[in-house]
Amino acid sequence: LSILLSILVPAHTTRSPDCGGILTPSGLSYLAEVSKPHAESVLRKDFMASPVPDPSPPSSNRNQITSVKVENFSLTLIPDTGMRLSIEVDLGVTSAPSVTKEMRLSILADLHVEMNPEENLELVTSDCKHTLEEVQSTEEMDRSAPHKSLGSDIDKQINVEKICLEVSKLLLFPNERLMSLAAPFPITPTCQVQYLPLAAPMYSDQGIIISLQTTFQVAGTVIPLPVSPVPFSMPEPASSSPSHLILAFSEHFYTSLFSALEESGALNVSLLSSLTTATLAERITQMGSLFQEDLPVVLQAVTRSSPHVVLEEDKAIVKLFLTAQIGAGSSLFQSFLSVNVDVTARLHLSVADTRMIISVAAIEDIELSLATSDVGPILAALLEELFLPTIREEVSAQINAVLRQGVFLPHIASFTYTDVNVTIHKDYVLIPCNLQLEARTG
Repeated sequence: LSILLSILVPAHTTRSPDCGGILTPSGLSYLAEVSKPHAESVLRKDFMASPVPDPSPPSSNRNQITSVKVENFSLTLIPDTGMRLSIEVDLGVTSAPSVTKEMRLSILADLHVEMNPEENLELVTSDCKHTLEEVQSTEEMDRSAPHKSLGSDIDKQINVEKICLEVSKLLLFPNERLMSLAAPFPITPTCQVQYLPLAAPMYSDQGIIISLQTTFQVAGTVIPLPVSPVPFSMPEPASSSPSHLILAFSEHFYTSLFSALEESGALNVSLLSSLTTATLAERITQMGSLFQEDLPVVLQAVTRSSPHVVLEEDKAIVKLFLTAQIGAGSSLFQSFLSVNVDVTARLHLSVADTRMIISVAAIEDIELSLATSDVGPILAALLEELFLPTIREEVSAQINAVLRQGVFLPHIASFTYTDVNVTIHKDYVLIPCNLQLEARTG
């Protein structure tokens, strides 16, 4: 069964996913594991709260819940439908000073994620059922006495119906955190990334599959980006994955990221050369008459067309197309040469916490050519000799400085990614990882 993120609801026919993820059955199990203490705390607070005054005559057999322990808290997949939450709670019930009974409360609820009219994802609970039965007693019941239904009495006291209605809140990803998937995350001071769900998740044996479309904002305005010419498909895991989560990003995602950085001006760089106007005049005699004093030579590079990222097997390449104005670094920049610079750089991809760290691993190729010919013929070899070392070192250094904080990945608040494996394939990047609940401080 192919897991295609390109299967969208009709309302989104003009939109295309460029990334997505699969929350695997082992990921669901981990969410249930870390939610169990939270669920016990919530249930203890609800069940052991002071009971509402009973209008009936006082009774010495008033039942009081004295202990709450969650024995089982599990999440399982229901393919094509959603998830099933199962909770088993042991309740210690005191009905008299010398009588303590143990009750077993079992709750089953079906959960699924829907897309609301605001195009946010919401966790919805349905078909919630519960059973309550007595397990054991510290004192033999008087079987000759009329037996009042203890379960019925406890039902009224703990308000299981309310628990069923709010059972999804026992998980560590309530609706407000699911909605945080669509929150804008900063990349640079003026550039943000946002992951928008295109449809409600799909459910299969592999897990919960969600398709996302990335948008970028520059100075608070969404910038238009071309739709990927190739629909993005989530690669199907070769076998059942031990990872909690599998993220996938298309080639178009990375190209859009660098296009957004270009739009925000983050790829415009100022490169300080080791040359001065005096040393440059030794090689280009025309420079000698232009400057009265010896000034540093600076390259001010701006993008002349959109960057492009190419993903191959085990290799990610970014192609940058810059125009460098070469001039004197005085208080008033004076340009005396314009050069086109085409850079091909190999990228290194890694993940730290919930951010993807993208850095230039190596400059693989640089091509220089005159952008104008008004300064007369200059040999390409001379241009490369004078400026190639500066461009090679400084372009990668400044891009790495822009991206040093990393790009936030779609994530649930309070969780981080561990045991990450980043694999680059043709046209996409696959990131299997595990979830880890961050320790809360304070």
